[in-house]
Amino acid sequence: MTLVSFVGAGPGDKDLITLKGYRRLSEADVVIYAGSLVNPALLDYCKDGAVKSDSASMTLEDIINQMAEAVANDQTVVRLQTGDFSIYGSIREQIEELKKRNIGYECIPGVSSFLGAASSMGVEYTVPDVAQSVIITRMAGRTPVPESESLKSLAQHQTSMVIFLSVQGVRKVVRELLAGGYTEATPAAVIYKATWPEEKMVKGTLGDIADKVKEAGIRRTALIMVGEFLGDEYNYSKLYDAQFTHMYRKGVPDDSDNQ
Repeated sequence: MTLVSFVGAGPGDKDLITLKGYRRLSEADVVIYAGSLVNPALLDYCKDGAVKSDSASMTLEDIINQMAEAVANDQTVVRLQTGDFSIYGSIREQIEELKKRNIGYECIPGVSSFLGAASSMGVEYTVPDVAQSVIITRMAGRTPVPESESLKSLAQHQTSMVIFLSVQGVRKVVRELLAGGYTEATPAAVIYKATWPEEKMVKGTLGDIADKVKEAGIRRTALIMVGEFLGDEYNYSKLYDAQFTHMYRKGVPDDSDNQ
């Protein structure tokens, strides 16, 4: 039976799609892609004659109907979505509609933009003794956010935070984070289109990041990153410490033990 393949396109760079995702995309008869977010260069991987539909102007019903028609004609279908569809990907509603029609599907993960952003900056969200948790969230907008997940509430954890879909309200974001417990000295960064050729990066603190974002002209398609993981403080992990033993490596004796 023909399946619908949900494929994570990656954060932007066309080479950051997975090999499995690339194979599905290159073999697909029908490709429905999120045109407002997916790098159009990825469509270069499609075979000649493939039907390519931009879902930006389509409704959920339009998308499902096109999938169903293709499957009925024994055509392979790829739903190409930005980053990894498990984060703000609206994949659940599509899957539920496919189930109602008894249409099979598979999910092929991609590289999320928050991972692409960290790679572009050369940072690690989980720095030993600095932060060991990452909060991925967004500011409330047309899509509401539960009160228990407000930025002010989440800021109380004082850990690494990545905020999607919110750069247009960066000043409000800053106010909420400061009200929740972060200080104006907390390191912050904003990355526009991480890993794309036109990537733009702004670094600062919560005290000045909003002004820097305005100066840079960044208004959409950007991530806000906040936390001490962006700062100068760091500690080496125990994993490669010569004194740290585990099942694959015996520790190096400490000379002080023999004195």
